[in-house]
Amino acid sequence: MEEDKPNTGKTALNFGLILGGISIVFAMMLYSLDMHYQGGMLVLGVSVILMIAVIVLGMLQFKKANNGFMTLGQGLKVGLGIAIVGGVMGILFNQVMAGIIDPEMMEKAMEYQKGVLMETTKKTSDQIDTQLEMGKKFSTPSMQIVFGLVYSLVAGFIFSLIAALILKKQETNQ
Repeated sequence: MEEDKPNTGKTALNFGLILGGISIVFAMMLYSLDMHYQGGMLVLGVSVILMIAVIVLGMLQFKKANNGFMTLGQGLKVGLGIAIVGGVMGILFNQVMAGIIDPEMMEKAMEYQKGVLMETTKKTSDQIDTQLEMGKKFSTPSMQIVFGLVYSLVAGFIFSLIAALILKKQETNQ
């Protein structure tokens, strides 16, 4: 009788859904605090920590189900799958947030950014307005989707590679 081998795709999907769900809860928490348009290093840091934690947990679960073994390739599949599924869920929710829940989100973000730039740079108001107008070209829904997917792929690959290199354990043929 052949034993059931764990499936990298199933593990990636399950933990990707977990990552997406946690990301949505985090976004709603920011929305409830009226901080959803501010971004910043703290929000990015929490998002990165969440992604790393779920990727590592997914790999550990896969490794446990595979009798303590996981190849580098399996680790990359699990980690990248988690990042892609979670990223797509986060991107879709962000589009719902910007389009339905808070349609003024982008305007709020631009005003917030203008205030930050006024305080932290020596640029004139006209220079800041010009800079923000250029930035609007990259904040369309389609560009947000593209940047979100690229971020999920690149960050997911880097975090998955590091975690897989640390957690990998090859079976030895005896």
